[in-house]
Amino acid sequence: MHIISCVTMNETERIISLRRELHEHNHRYYVLNQPIISDQEFDLLMHELQDLEARHPEMYDANSPTQRVGSDLNQEFEQVAHKYPMLSLANTYNEQDVAEWYESVSRGLEGEPFEVCCEMKYDGLSISLTYVDGRLVRGVTRGDGIRGDDVTANVKTIRSIPLLLQPGTGYPREFEIRGEILLPWKEFERLNKEREEAGEPLFANPRNAASGTLKSQKSDVVASRRLDAYLYYLLGDDIPGDGHYENLQAAASWGFKISQGMRKVNSLQGIYDFISHWDEARHQLPVATDGIVLKVNSLRQQRHLGFTAKSPRWAIAYKFKAERATTRLLEVTYQVGRTGAVTPVANMEPVQLAGTTVRRATLNNEDFIRSFDLHLGDSVFVEKGGEIIPKIVGVDVSQRPAGAEPVRFISRCPECGAQLVRYEGEAAWYCPNDAECPPQIKGRIEHFIARKAMNIDSLGPETVDDYYRRGLIHNVADLYRITVQDINGDGSREKSARKIVSSIAASAQVPFERVVFALGIRFVGETSARLLARHFKSMDALSHASLDELQQVEGVGEVIAKSVVSYFHNPVNQDILDRLRSYGLQMQLSEEQLSAASDRLSGLSIVISGVFSRHSRDEYKQLIEQHGGKNVGSISSKTSFVLAGENMGPAKLQKAGKLGVPILSEDEFLARYGLGETEAQTTQAQPQEGSLF
Repeated sequence: MHIISCVTMNETERIISLRRELHEHNHRYYVLNQPIISDQEFDLLMHELQDLEARHPEMYDANSPTQRVGSDLNQEFEQVAHKYPMLSLANTYNEQDVAEWYESVSRGLEGEPFEVCCEMKYDGLSISLTYVDGRLVRGVTRGDGIRGDDVTANVKTIRSIPLLLQPGTGYPREFEIRGEILLPWKEFERLNKEREEAGEPLFANPRNAASGTLKSQKSDVVASRRLDAYLYYLLGDDIPGDGHYENLQAAASWGFKISQGMRKVNSLQGIYDFISHWDEARHQLPVATDGIVLKVNSLRQQRHLGFTAKSPRWAIAYKFKAERATTRLLEVTYQVGRTGAVTPVANMEPVQLAGTTVRRATLNNEDFIRSFDLHLGDSVFVEKGGEIIPKIVGVDVSQRPAGAEPVRFISRCPECGAQLVRYEGEAAWYCPNDAECPPQIKGRIEHFIARKAMNIDSLGPETVDDYYRRGLIHNVADLYRITVQDINGDGSREKSARKIVSSIAASAQVPFERVVFALGIRFVGETSARLLARHFKSMDALSHASLDELQQVEGVGEVIAKSVVSYFHNPVNQDILDRLRSYGLQMQLSEEQLSAASDRLSGLSIVISGVFSRHSRDEYKQLIEQHGGKNVGSISSKTSFVLAGENMGPAKLQKAGKLGVPILSEDEFLARYGLGETEAQTTQAQPQEGSLF
């Protein structure tokens, strides 16, 4: 009644009518590809609605068609937990792998007949959309599978995603639908042409462009990029039926854009026929694809088959073979990475490959160049590995121009001019000037802030580059002296600046083993950092360890040991460490970790399989290592026992029985070795029924 008193009945009805009409036209244009009015007529209706809404702000609706244009206000993405974890799929690359998966499904269902839904595997950014009472209420990226970024404002600018579902079509009160956000080839080419003309760096492929666009802090930028979306999985407590294919057809009737290329088959030959057809037909699609997805159609059978630790047993991805094209090599340029490794890059005449224009390809290293005897002007064969990364796979020597110059690897760093070095046993050339070479400095900072390192999620590569150019940071320790005033500058970014400073300060609580990894010591990965941290227990002990002492750590060989010694003997690194210590970073194992450590599992090799209820798999791995045990990935005669959860793989179960390897449940394991629930805290959600990538 309040609205009616402010707006005439005619205007109220007109606003509601225009919204309904424009939603319908959006659906026809962007989902069905069947427009019934011209663009000009559409624009006239939109302008009329904008004028009416401007005159009557009390009629504001977040899901009005006028809201798709986006805002130029800066956003901050909130991370939210997925109701159902978003898992990834196992990949196959040939028909034999597909046949093995098909047979494993048949065995898992004990011979019960089943159908397979064959779909296109779109190459974009995974998205989860939640609808309540027919209205889009949240859009969340995959993130780490457990939590993702809330990008609802940006999702609302994508015209193929309905803001309001068509009334009377029978959708559930609340449900989740998942799919892929994509940048169509046509828009990708347009966008890169604009960036090239503006002197901006080009996007490498549509997937990167879509991902970067959806993570933009300004939704008006997202709206201008004209993203698209295909939806491929329905979740909820009240979805229409047991058939995945049938559920998606229902979703299409509610207004969602569903692939028209889906097909149900009930034989292995039917799958092969689908793959064979789309291996060629995919090139006619308006968006990027990199394979086929196969899913057991029955949701009941999906639940019966269950999950491995990382992926569903009832679904698998088949990746298309790489495409090949021929073009001419124009020049070779060089890039410097975080570790100082210098990578040669082929710059070529533009060529169409897998639906996009390719101009550059990696050449790996000097040995790679020599193996092809590359000359400038050569006619080269180019493939796209996994439909994404272009690489040179051969040379047509018969087309080599007369007098062509061989490609000679550079001797000095292209960034800082230092003489390059090549270490014994290494294929790459390195810039040794790690203290002053800009790409190395920025690369180490980017590694330091990464999620698996210090997890300073408010920063990214672009921000690091900006701070470096402004002189705010020259090494990782400089991060901890940045102030809100430093970032805020003209005063327009105070909220963002406070969040960044707060996030940096919070990282001081990151556990010691991740601090070791964050330092970016050459050859020290996440696993070896954890082993070193738990063996030496403090940064002081680690920094003073000898070569022999380091090699006593299981999994640490001579190469890693030498790199660790070299790192800690560098005065620049010692100064950075002293500063990090002064800023309060964790320089030793926590008291809890120190007290929890024991030799209860010393000498035991343990395989973990299945899904657990008390702790996550990662926590059990950590528990085993803390108490002297060794995690191994496969069962052998040397395996001490299998720690088995729900849905343990049948192959592992069979092999354990054949070799006589004991199988312990998590309760038996915890009780037998006196490892109570207080020794680990569950932090990672487990797969639930109905969850999917």
